[in-house]
Amino acid sequence: MLGLDKFDLDDIAMALQDQTDYEHFHLVDPRTGEMGFWTRDCGIDGRHPVDLDDLDLIAIQPLPSYVWYQDMADFAEAISDERAGQRLARAIRGKGAFRRFKDELHEEYPELLDAWHEFSDIRARRRAVEWLADNELIDRDTADRFIAEHSDPDLP
Repeated sequence: MLGLDKFDLDDIAMALQDQTDYEHFHLVDPRTGEMGFWTRDCGIDGRHPVDLDDLDLIAIQPLPSYVWYQDMADFAEAISDERAGQRLARAIRGKGAFRRFKDELHEEYPELLDAWHEFSDIRARRRAVEWLADNELIDRDTADRFIAEHSDPDLP
């Protein structure tokens, strides 16, 4: 197992959020913590297709979108501005929720953008650490300590 400092939590979090398609995967080298990228047509070097199962790398399977949706719902519920919370909660109803949430923040509540980014980034990093522990790349005690030290921030 490697130390947590060997991994780029933001890159892992991004990979866990990647909902674009299943023709590519972000990968982690369990020996070094380095990230890689694989596509069905171009392998990992961009030129030579290789079967994902033939690599000694761990593919990061994206988490379902409802996990990330819940962050928006929790944020809308936790902010102290009741009107903003109600509008953000309304924005995430139905198809296109992610876009509407982002648009509502940018257009109507730009003062909440920094709080949203801090909130979502902390949750994403905690999920990255959970993923590392679940895949036995870091020990569970390290993961638990990180998660305990990185609780949701206070929201305006």
